[in-house]
Amino acid sequence: MSAATSPITTYLDEYKSPLFNVDSVQLWFDIYEDETHVRCELSVSYAGSSGDISPLSLDGEQMSLQSVAINGVSLNEDEYTLTEKQLTILKPQHKFTLTTHVIINPKENTLLMGLYQSRHNLCTQCEAEGFRRITYFLDRPDVMSHYKVSIVADKASYPMLLSNGNLISEQDLPDGRHQAIWEDPSLKPCYLFALVAGSFDVISDSFITCSGREILLKFYLEQGFSEQARYAIGALKRAMKWDEEVYGREYDLDIYMVVAVSDFTMGAMENKGLNIFNTSCVLANPETATDRDFFRIEAVIGHEYFHNWSGNRITCRDWFQLTLKEGLTVFRDHHFSMDMSDADYARIAQVDIMRDHQFKEDSGPMAHSIRERSYIQINNFYTSTVYEKGSEVIGMLKTLLGSKLFHEGVDLYLSRHDGQAVTTEDFIQAMVDVSGRDLTQFQRWYDQAGTPVVAIDQSYDSANKQWIVTVAQSCPKTPNQDKKLPFHLPLAIGAITEKGDPILLSLVDGDASSQETIVLEITSRQQKFVFKNVKSQPIPSLLRGFSAPVNISYDYSDEELAMLMRYDGDIIARCDAGRNLMTRALTKCAMQYESQETLVMSLALIQAIEFVLSNVSVESYKDLMVAARLLSMPAISYLMQTNSSINIMSWGAAAKFIKNTIANMNEDVFKQHYELCCSDASYKLEMHDVATREYKNLCLDYLVATKKTEYCALSFRQFGVSHNMTDAWGALVAINQAEGQERDEALASFYDKWQHEPLVVNKWLKLHASANIDSCLESLQGLLDHPAFSMSNPNNVYALFGGFSANMIQFHRGEDGDGYAFLIDNVIKLDKINSLVAARMVRPLTMWRTLDAKRSQLMKDGLARLLEVDGLSTDLYEIVSKSLEQV
Repeated sequence: MSAATSPITTYLDEYKSPLFNVDSVQLWFDIYEDETHVRCELSVSYAGSSGDISPLSLDGEQMSLQSVAINGVSLNEDEYTLTEKQLTILKPQHKFTLTTHVIINPKENTLLMGLYQSRHNLCTQCEAEGFRRITYFLDRPDVMSHYKVSIVADKASYPMLLSNGNLISEQDLPDGRHQAIWEDPSLKPCYLFALVAGSFDVISDSFITCSGREILLKFYLEQGFSEQARYAIGALKRAMKWDEEVYGREYDLDIYMVVAVSDFTMGAMENKGLNIFNTSCVLANPETATDRDFFRIEAVIGHEYFHNWSGNRITCRDWFQLTLKEGLTVFRDHHFSMDMSDADYARIAQVDIMRDHQFKEDSGPMAHSIRERSYIQINNFYTSTVYEKGSEVIGMLKTLLGSKLFHEGVDLYLSRHDGQAVTTEDFIQAMVDVSGRDLTQFQRWYDQAGTPVVAIDQSYDSANKQWIVTVAQSCPKTPNQDKKLPFHLPLAIGAITEKGDPILLSLVDGDASSQETIVLEITSRQQKFVFKNVKSQPIPSLLRGFSAPVNISYDYSDEELAMLMRYDGDIIARCDAGRNLMTRALTKCAMQYESQETLVMSLALIQAIEFVLSNVSVESYKDLMVAARLLSMPAISYLMQTNSSINIMSWGAAAKFIKNTIANMNEDVFKQHYELCCSDASYKLEMHDVATREYKNLCLDYLVATKKTEYCALSFRQFGVSHNMTDAWGALVAINQAEGQERDEALASFYDKWQHEPLVVNKWLKLHASANIDSCLESLQGLLDHPAFSMSNPNNVYALFGGFSANMIQFHRGEDGDGYAFLIDNVIKLDKINSLVAARMVRPLTMWRTLDAKRSQLMKDGLARLLEVDGLSTDLYEIVSKSLEQV
């Protein structure tokens, strides 16, 4: 375990500003087949106090130093020190030019950080700490410089040479080589540096800004896939227009470039003017991408573009401030998605991610605040907490301040700190300055981890027509945080009558201020609110719009949840009621299963589902959208958060029973609705078509759950005749859970048709990994040697191993831990190839505390085995070691 025997922990409290400024950076890249020469010239000035000048330590990894010079004079070996991680200049000057020459090998860079090879092209990924794998530098976000870049390569092999900013010149050179020189007029940290060299198909477009400037848009695609980027370039133009209209921000360069590559660890990277994307976040057409793929592409395209202001022109002082750019930019892309599609549809998906993923993260051993105070590897903190919870924290600010003041605050922040590297306090201060509000308590959201629990108690005074609501907040302990101070949060609350009618609420006498939704500001551990002139006993509708990232504790009856599921006017609260009613029914059935009792489904749930089905109009996309959500089964990973004492196999049995019961009781309705939703019309990405496809495929899934052969055949027919991936995928998902000839033929046919489309092949891998059938693990072991799978391709890995670990029943099946061993064995192999991806893949094992004693011990033993591996990466070491610590 040589890499992890003495891991270095970085602490927020130990932050010190850099002792040296790098005013300008000039880079010369000389690219050859097996190596790349990088010459770097830095204009450095000392920023420390007068007196002796401290040594200059530069970060650097995985490179061969050829020479180092100050002001053109080569340094002797006694004038600098060199280790595996640093180059230290022992006696720097107040102001000087430092020149280094290194050799790197992009072909061998399987970590995919720094400069690496993807297919036959070269590209970079420098966030968070990848620039140190290109040249020696102060690799930290608060060192902002001007960059000028020269790239030289063989023209036949690398006809396109790209970097950030503006193209200054191009020229042919002797011996078939050529050169391109780029200069970025903006200050930027090194993590935003980008370089691409290769051969691509190119599509171009333009955008006219609000001030009349024409921006050239260029998308560089791996050859043969250019037509699949048309939707993405349209999404970029929509994002540019939206940011002008909503935030008043215009793009500042004359060209905006996007390069899509197959080998990319993350979704995309916002490098100034030259975004580099995973192909999965760019390429799409109706035949190869589902509706959800299209929406994800639009969101990611928007996200990276919005970073131009919230992340690039203003960046993080240090990596602890990561949510400063990511939380705000996710908030912006969330609202962009809500405006581009349907606000309710998009918001439901956002809330589901919080409940299914972020809340799970908050309850585990890697729980951390959105601005963590220490880390071993910053790569491990690119999490749903920093991104999605960070976005929800921004959303609470908007709710508390109101839209007008919030947008004034964002505008002040962007204007005040343009060109700077700043902190979350700077963002909050802008909000304080425009609103006059004291947000000191609110800032606890940045430093306290965990999901708060908001407990509600209520009583009704019929004599005085008063509804008394008592709100108490608490937060479970998390690693290194046993005690939590009260949060400042907005709680949106409404109510309906026992007949389902909305109740107008007011905290003061008189009807003038009455509203269907009231936002309560919660600041104390316990608060009481008295609503006036309430004429009948209310049924509380709580956390409307998901106004805060909290769990609600309220003792609803089944009948109350059913009423909210039927009539609540707030879509999010209505969906929450449906999920809670379904979860309650699943919990009872799981307990019955463990007690070997006869499984009985809740009458309230039966009646609520019948009501939903009987009130669906296929003419209303809202009806279809909400019905699809209300009838969806909660993920078992979510169920495990609600009651960890239940064996996961009991959850599986309960889920199977309830799904089959719903299917059989409503078979005729599901069949009728399925047929009504079928259409031969051409594909459209419009909300009615999207909702119709989603509801139709849910009906098909339930029909297959009846286990009648006619519906397996129906699913197979839909797969065969589908002209869009959404319907083909819906059919495959339904039939994938029914082991038999139809499934085998469908998967074989799917691969034969799409084996030359890498993104569709990932879907095929995921189908195998997510199948809840006994042969699942055996089939995955065989796929490891399949030509469609490569351990060095992150998308392949996420599809196969990520898909399997999310397949809760098969991953945890049996009591021998074969699923855990399969994952651990391959994580060990993966760690030698790409430790960042390995650290992501091991996370499901860190939730061992949520399982029964035997499985828990097997997972712990597996994690302990990982710690014994020689040369374990620090990325993996941090995750594994923290998961074994006592909370």
